[in-house]
Amino acid sequence: MTQNASRIYNELIKFGSQYSQWSDVRHLGVMAWMMVGMIATGSVNLTKWLSHINTKALIAQSTQRQLSRWLNNPRINPAKLYSPVIKELIAKWKEPEIYLSFDTSQLWEEYSMIRLCVVHQGRALPLCWRVIKHRSSSVEMSSYQDMLKRASKLLPVNVKVVLLADRAFANPELVRYVWELKWQCRIRIKGNFWIYAPKHGWQTVKQLHLRLGEAKLIHNVKVHKTESKRLTDVHIAAAWESGSREYWYILSTEPTTLQTFWEYGLRFDIEENFLDDKSNGFDLESSRLRSAPAISRLCFVIALTTLFLTAQGLAVADSGYRRLVDPHWFRGLSYLKIGWNWIHTAITKNWAFLPFYSFTSYLDSHPAIASRRKHLQKLFRIEFYASTLDYAS
Repeated sequence: MTQNASRIYNELIKFGSQYSQWSDVRHLGVMAWMMVGMIATGSVNLTKWLSHINTKALIAQSTQRQLSRWLNNPRINPAKLYSPVIKELIAKWKEPEIYLSFDTSQLWEEYSMIRLCVVHQGRALPLCWRVIKHRSSSVEMSSYQDMLKRASKLLPVNVKVVLLADRAFANPELVRYVWELKWQCRIRIKGNFWIYAPKHGWQTVKQLHLRLGEAKLIHNVKVHKTESKRLTDVHIAAAWESGSREYWYILSTEPTTLQTFWEYGLRFDIEENFLDDKSNGFDLESSRLRSAPAISRLCFVIALTTLFLTAQGLAVADSGYRRLVDPHWFRGLSYLKIGWNWIHTAITKNWAFLPFYSFTSYLDSHPAIASRRKHLQKLFRIEFYASTLDYAS
């Protein structure tokens, strides 16, 4: 096990030092061993890592204490160390637009993890994050404005940036800041959201009286009754979906089309990322950490591990080796899981680790099909009959 763990460790040292400048190489070494433990056990529980870590410490308690000190070390700045890695890995983005999924996740009903991700082939790759002690998933803009500003410096140039956010972020301050960053956005809004109709005055979007299967695409809308919060020349896509019978109201900074609903749907890829962090992957909630800075450093280790395994998975699929580690006829696993399986199998069968891949597209030419029935359901597209209105006065 020691030889196998050392082999992964050396690969992770190469990956972790390729783009970031570590002021203390010992910090890099500890982080690489943490990633080894995470890959080996599928858990962030420090105790479970101990049998997979090979350090100079002779007793388990000393190793565990070393890991705990790393997570609580204020000299280790996750944003400073992670930013150059993700910036380099998305620098060769080949699509004309890049979609950013924005959301929060609760930990133990005590901490809120605010995360911004790059939508990438059915999943979302962590771009930046912040952990705060907060009992609600609704957070003030002051909690994440600096994070958005930092993100703007990491994205490839000459690419249209589209921010995708849920109803918790439907506030005018965010839309104005999106404009300031020269981004676009698609934000879901609630049914009681106020818009101004030239012939009817102020009304809520649910008063648009949609029929089942109908979509209304409304351009140049004035929103918010309160003058200090008011926005003008934004756009709304509203629909009542006949399949789920769910209402969809999307605020956009660009004129809406039926494509707007598809674009907003990309936001849900971040849910898969949170699931990978928790029950479907690294079991973040098994961590006994109760400190926001320590949790943020642990998220840094998880994020690097996510990038490493996803890149391996992409390389496996591109090299034609997928079916060696994925039992499905069609791709049934995420690229992260394919990469994870490849690492474990490579250790067992003495296979090579594959050359590293950049992340270049949100489109996936071979989407995962874990279940043929669910895939066919997903392919079934709801057809709206749409009308377009222009509220410009």
